[in-house]
Amino acid sequence: MASESTAKTDTSITDHLHELVLNSSDVEDFLTELAQVSARNLSEPGDEILCAITLLRERKAAMVASSSPAAEAVARLEYEFNQTPSMLASTTQETVHVPDIRDDGQWPEYSAALLGEGVRSVLALPFQLEGGTKAALLLYSGRPNRFETRVLEFAEDFVSQTSLALRLAVRFAHYSETAANLRATLESRTVIDMAVGIIMAQNRCSQHDAFEILKTASSTRNSKLHDVATAVVNALGQGPARTHYDG
Repeated sequence: MASESTAKTDTSITDHLHELVLNSSDVEDFLTELAQVSARNLSEPGDEILCAITLLRERKAAMVASSSPAAEAVARLEYEFNQTPSMLASTTQETVHVPDIRDDGQWPEYSAALLGEGVRSVLALPFQLEGGTKAALLLYSGRPNRFETRVLEFAEDFVSQTSLALRLAVRFAHYSETAANLRATLESRTVIDMAVGIIMAQNRCSQHDAFEILKTASSTRNSKLHDVATAVVNALGQGPARTHYDG
């Protein structure tokens, strides 16, 4: 049963997580911090709950964060099985509760692996996110029936309170990745444009013809267009091309 000391105020948890969103270097760091916060808030003295968080984003590799080395050992199983409580919770957006792994018949191989790690009960709770992004908080205990009604309700409330912070972290990660991709695209375009200009000057040809020469060289050498353009620019001996941004 969740103790009164475990049930920290929603405000303190939310404020702490919002600060983590601003200070975390990437979404993986935030997920690890969130898993650790979850473990601290949902465990009791002498009765540790292992926590993991699974995150599924469109066109991104699945990500699993854990609260401790012991939790990481259990969370690795999320990579090894296609059907797990976290996957079901993420896709159905419903809580999945396995009171006793020994009595479970839905995921026999997964359950056997959990028993091998000393886990007897599992609770998977979906976060409320946006678009095609799915995530779930996984709670593992060495005790059967660990997540009885009061603890389950507290865990569901905790996930509800922390979903906003996770939505913000995923959104910030998307913006950061988009900006990085745009920068890489602009830098690649800069090198190609410089190489085209060099070829135009050297061959006294049009921009179209210079670009065709670059493409032909790329095909002949079986190299990326950007790599061939970089070689052309570097051949001048003036150092690598650099893209400058205002602001």
